[in-house]
Amino acid sequence: MLLGQQFGSSRNTSEALLLSLIQKLDITYREGRKMYYINKDMLRVIKEMREIVNIVRDKRLEEGRTLNFLVCDLVDVAEHALDIFKKGETFSLYYASIHSWIGEIKKRMLKLGDDGAEMEPNMRSLKKDDDEEDDNYVVGLDEDVEMLLRRSIIDGEGYAKTVLIKGMCGIGKTTLAREIYNHPTVVERFKHRRLWVSNVTHFTLKELFIKLIQQVDPWYLLESSLLENMDNPSLRDMLCQRLQGTYLIVLDDVPKQMHLTTFLYALPQRENGSRLLITSHTTHVDIHVGVGDVHKMKPLDSKKGWQLFLKTINHGNKLVGEHKFPMDLEPMGKQMLRKCGGLPLGIKEVGKQLAEKKLSGGSEWEQLLESVDFSSTLKLLEPFYHKLDPKMESCFLSMAFFKENTTLRKEKLIHIWVAIGVVSRYDYESYLDGLINESVIEVKDKSTEYQMNALLHMLSIQKAEEKLCFEILTNNGNNRPSESPRYHRVIICSREKFNYSTDQDKHLVSLFFHGGGYLDASPSYWKSFEKLKILDLEDFGLKNLPESIGRLTELRYLGLRNNYIQELPDSLGWLKKLEVLDIAHNFMVEVPDVIWELCILHHLYLSDMICRNPLKIEALQHLETLTYV
Repeated sequence: MLLGQQFGSSRNTSEALLLSLIQKLDITYREGRKMYYINKDMLRVIKEMREIVNIVRDKRLEEGRTLNFLVCDLVDVAEHALDIFKKGETFSLYYASIHSWIGEIKKRMLKLGDDGAEMEPNMRSLKKDDDEEDDNYVVGLDEDVEMLLRRSIIDGEGYAKTVLIKGMCGIGKTTLAREIYNHPTVVERFKHRRLWVSNVTHFTLKELFIKLIQQVDPWYLLESSLLENMDNPSLRDMLCQRLQGTYLIVLDDVPKQMHLTTFLYALPQRENGSRLLITSHTTHVDIHVGVGDVHKMKPLDSKKGWQLFLKTINHGNKLVGEHKFPMDLEPMGKQMLRKCGGLPLGIKEVGKQLAEKKLSGGSEWEQLLESVDFSSTLKLLEPFYHKLDPKMESCFLSMAFFKENTTLRKEKLIHIWVAIGVVSRYDYESYLDGLINESVIEVKDKSTEYQMNALLHMLSIQKAEEKLCFEILTNNGNNRPSESPRYHRVIICSREKFNYSTDQDKHLVSLFFHGGGYLDASPSYWKSFEKLKILDLEDFGLKNLPESIGRLTELRYLGLRNNYIQELPDSLGWLKKLEVLDIAHNFMVEVPDVIWELCILHHLYLSDMICRNPLKIEALQHLETLTYV
């Protein structure tokens, strides 16, 4: 149906269409609540629709292509919510996806100018596809291609199914999908229908339908206005009718907010082996993907990363003869590449940067390797950061507290988040699962251990400095004083004398020590931390814990794991607000009988300890975790 048929072509078409839909939703809800339980999710849909009408009205948006597309998507998803409610299905199974897409539509409408056009630059024109890059080098994907072809793409007949390539930004999802798409076996298998849509993250559902129809029937490239004047259900029916035979559709960079359920209705579910291949940094609640049909991308190992670096720097940047990268600097080059964490995006960007500097300046390769600037690479990772669920932003920023390339234990992550107030001790699982699902952290061999990519960790530091009042200092005292109070600090120590300043320490909430183990701060140093909640000295090589530690009366978390501490001071009992005490893996540490005084302690990690008197553990009424004893 043509969108303008119902209300004509006045500038109030979108507002009138939305008001009519809200009325229909409201009537259906009022009639239906007598038969079903009162559904808060449906009320939320109605509330959000009214907010969007206010946006259209307040901004006095003129009718335009972008507004048309957003309204079509909004009508489509609201009709889907209405259909679910009428059928009496459990709406909670779908509400997350529906509300997510409505929220995204609302955000996009707020960014529209008065003429109904986008005020911000169209990112689709700014981002190149992998196949459009000047240096289209592929390294280390042979096994991935073979595995996907055998397991998910060319595995006999069966109903049309969805395959997901998942991983963080820049890890090669698009490159792998393109290798699959152009593989001779795939070209032969899906010779009638192979469709590819790039940068779906910037599309509406309506645009997605139009792009696919235009690939199926190129005539509509010339007559695109006919498609733009149709509503989503009509476009969906048209696409479904034209997807005859076996098809392969690739949707590259699908955002987590996109409500894919109504799109999936357009795909014929015939038993002919058709495939929908999606690349994304996350999984989607709308699609049903078998365990074997989710391919998680891994970083390149050192050998493959080096191959990609050499291809990028020597062959893609016009370096010839004596300008080529010298092989005798391979160890130094590999050491530098460790900061890329095996991320192809970072390796290519570093290679380009070094080649450009060599061509323009003539500096020695050693100097260039020592002066690599990762700021341009972090800029390329910015879109990944902005795609994160806002509620998990603080969790992402807190990753800056930990060492680069370190293995993170589940319990420590959670304890830190709870101590600084990012999450509550009752809902941490959703945040942890969210970071894993959105490819921020990778699950290691043990299901309770995680790791973050080195470049992503670098980005977390940059953003934490901007938004979390975070700083990294060295122990030599030669640090530029902060212009504003700092709330979180990492001190990187060498074995030099510990020089310190107490400036602004009274504002600190968390303090992490990395490195050396030589900590000779005087008792007055600890006196300055009036609000400190987290003190972490794990893996520091510490031998003595000062008696003045008892001054930190606001402390919630004390991490002393894996040190050489021989005796804990009696002043530990003064830490009445301590919730986590981790003194595991300190060989034969003497623990005084003051633990029972830590009246609200929730988690106690002990091992290899000496007790002169039995510990009164039974006095700890709030204890949830106890190891070794």
